[in-house]
Amino acid sequence: MANLVVFCGSSAGSSPAFRDAAVALGAEVGGSGHRLVYGGGRVGLMGLVADAAIAAGGEVVGVITEQLHALEIAHDELSELVVESTMHERKARMAALADGVVVLPGGFGTYDEAFEILTWNQLGIVSMPVVFFDVEGFYAPLLDFVRHASGAGFLKPEHAELACRASTASEAVALATRPAAAFTPKWVG
Repeated sequence: MANLVVFCGSSAGSSPAFRDAAVALGAEVGGSGHRLVYGGGRVGLMGLVADAAIAAGGEVVGVITEQLHALEIAHDELSELVVESTMHERKARMAALADGVVVLPGGFGTYDEAFEILTWNQLGIVSMPVVFFDVEGFYAPLLDFVRHASGAGFLKPEHAELACRASTASEAVALATRPAAAFTPKWVG
């Protein structure tokens, strides 16, 4: 069993495909016997991925800040809810629990979380796959930009390859659950 961190939006987005992908990912994680670790909310894609993992019989751990918990957006049907004081502590706790990361569509918070793990991989602080679930090409421009930054000399090619791409929930889970020892980042898709 792997601990899969899923970073995603607290909004459901404008396309039904985003919601469908969150449900498919949650079902894949829970149905595969992996533990879902996520932001702890009951709203948006976060709530959908958690609900689907729970429905599939999976264990779900939410990590939320005191501020967000006080706003009453915490999911109340989780296996465990961890409440941290700050966003920095929240991200550190999620990283400590992670064997791999899947990034669904989201906004600034999602990008912040994903790029922090990519940076920590680059620096050797962690060693885990980071997989962008590229629903309807949502992450194609971002991943193209990562390649562009590499071509412009700001990222080594091997560091650019730390950001993987998947187009299905099963592919995302398969890439994110690769053992750290066997983790050789590459572009997928």
